[in-house]
Amino acid sequence: MKIALFGQYYQNSTAEIVHKVVDFLESNGIAIAFEINFLAILKEKNILSKTYETFAGYSDLDANHTALISIGGDGTILKAATFVRDKNIPIIGINAGRLGFLATIQFENIESLLQKLLNKDYAISKRTLLSIETSPKHDNFSDLDFALNEVTVARKDTTSMITIITYLNGEYLTSYWADGLIISTPTGSTGYSLSCGGPVLTPNVESLVITPMAPHNLNARPLVIPDDMEIELRISGREEQFLISLDSRISAVSKETIVKIKKSSFSISIIEFKEESFLNTIRKKLLWGEDKRN
Repeated sequence: MKIALFGQYYQNSTAEIVHKVVDFLESNGIAIAFEINFLAILKEKNILSKTYETFAGYSDLDANHTALISIGGDGTILKAATFVRDKNIPIIGINAGRLGFLATIQFENIESLLQKLLNKDYAISKRTLLSIETSPKHDNFSDLDFALNEVTVARKDTTSMITIITYLNGEYLTSYWADGLIISTPTGSTGYSLSCGGPVLTPNVESLVITPMAPHNLNARPLVIPDDMEIELRISGREEQFLISLDSRISAVSKETIVKIKKSSFSISIIEFKEESFLNTIRKKLLWGEDKRN
């Protein structure tokens, strides 16, 4: 068995987490492969000194990797998904900060839940991805043309709103006058979309959410649609460019660009333990039931 380890930043809790994870895996005879930049940070901080196998990208991971452990927050898992892509390597999120919706494993539970990983006492949660196609084709999205949380179009260099003409399966839906528009997966429904008034979807729902950002037409409400629909967006406004973001990856494109968004042909696998289920996490994160009457 081999486990890949990935993180993006060094936080106060990183050293303790890394030591606990590495000690557990090594004591159980599990091979470890570190993302090369993360290992460099750990060595620079004198957290690790040993030599480990490393990986630098998608092509370095294969079926020999049982899982990828992401150490950080939800954003780190979004980045981890770009390494895994369609290789069906499940991701485990260990939280190095505030409680996340994806990085749910807390420090005190690391060893017990990793033991459950070895015992195969867990469930796999398949997470929908969104892919985009732009016309004319935009090179910035040619390799990483997918998003786990959301695809967003937004204004760029002005305070003026943009107009987003929206079609579903080729049929005109509406024109949003807004700062932007969020197309969210069920996973992303607890992120940017939620902060803009969108609904929470459970991860296994076969739906997407269209959420306008600060719409001028106040009757424009978030819309839940089947995830087999293709969404086409045509943007106009005073500026010559607008922004497209796929999770944390962002690029400016010309306003003549047509954006087509649909469900990706592959999904991301998230390892879910009974103790840290989605319902348990959302209840704690959103403080549901935190009332004396309950």
